[in-house]
Amino acid sequence: MKGKNYKRKAAVISAIAITAALAAYGTAAYFTAEDTATNVITAGNVKIQLVERMKSGDELVPFTDAVGVMPGARVSKIAQVENTGSQPAWIRVSVAKAVELAQGVEGEIDLSLVTLDINTEYWTERDGFYYYNTALEPGKTTEPLFTEVVFDESMSNLYQDSRAVITVNAYATQTANNGTSAADAKGWPEV
Repeated sequence: MKGKNYKRKAAVISAIAITAALAAYGTAAYFTAEDTATNVITAGNVKIQLVERMKSGDELVPFTDAVGVMPGARVSKIAQVENTGSQPAWIRVSVAKAVELAQGVEGEIDLSLVTLDINTEYWTERDGFYYYNTALEPGKTTEPLFTEVVFDESMSNLYQDSRAVITVNAYATQTANNGTSAADAKGWPEV
């Protein structure tokens, strides 16, 4: 009889233990929860394209090198920047002038004899760059930085068969959380 009572007590204790374990598991499951959420965050991009055109009659066409330019000439060269990215951008541009004298010719070059009609209404010169005064929205193009290269009438024979080179480089950085103007912005590409 003792063996029967022992088995019965063991069965009751086992049943109580299993019930307690199930209750504890159910309580733990009740107080915990799990869920999965997938969020996709897509970064925008800042991309620009330098656009150089010239007037040909009443049309604007891609810029081509001018040949046979004489003192006093005004050559059409229209420099603009287009925002081809998906985000607004601050724009700045650098311009470098150079004159390459004809082979075998030596002399002191006066770069002030080659000028550009800089658009100071939409662009501000500062620290060697021209900054566009407003943010450039995606798909939009700046007002021209300049529209003409002017060769002074006083250019001497030193400049015969020479070559004037105007190098324009455009840069962009994001506007979001990045200052209130192009001149205040950070993150410009290294030059």
